[in-house]
Amino acid sequence: MRIIEPSFSLSTPYSEGLTREDGIRMLRFIEHQGRISHRSEDKQGLDTWERFIKAVVIEHGDWSVTEHASITATIRTDRGVTHELVRHRLFAFTQESTRFVRYAGDRVQMEFIRPEAIDEDGQSMELFRVHCQNSESVYNTLLARGGRPQEARSVLPNALAATIAVTGNLRNWRHFFLMRTSKETHPDFRRISIPMLEEFKKVVPSLYDDIEPNVRQIDNLKKAR
Repeated sequence: MRIIEPSFSLSTPYSEGLTREDGIRMLRFIEHQGRISHRSEDKQGLDTWERFIKAVVIEHGDWSVTEHASITATIRTDRGVTHELVRHRLFAFTQESTRFVRYAGDRVQMEFIRPEAIDEDGQSMELFRVHCQNSESVYNTLLARGGRPQEARSVLPNALAATIAVTGNLRNWRHFFLMRTSKETHPDFRRISIPMLEEFKKVVPSLYDDIEPNVRQIDNLKKAR
């Protein structure tokens, strides 16, 4: 058993570990598709994406063209957060399944996410650790008695770590960050969503720069288009 912190990585079908250059390539692709409506593809140059994104998307509000490019976030977090995450229905999800994964032996080690509210060195951390150990022990006992993973999983807490792949277009990600970096978002969800927002700002210029974390959701949603 291990207690870990949440984490994530970003990718596309064509690149693992997104860079700013990858983000600019996506924005140039978006520009090309967006110019179809006015048959102005011949006006596109190497650096015209910046002017196009600012004029058409940011200032005019035509966010639909940003649906032509997508990013996948592979997230390691607790199952309480994944239960909320999958409510964003326009994303594509593939999640580690407790029905089929057998958390026993050396091949798949059971991991738990430390909750934000529990200090790593505090007394509550010891209580949390003992609870996770007890859950793992009962789980293993049920397996030893002939139970299947899908039955034994019932004793596992929301803190159980799970990997989930989330794919969405750049417009969907914008709505996600407006919703899930807000002041009202669960603290354990913000531990993953705010660092992801900062990474998106680094690799995809312009589209997410106006989103501020820990702002009231109602104020954030005024920016949604």
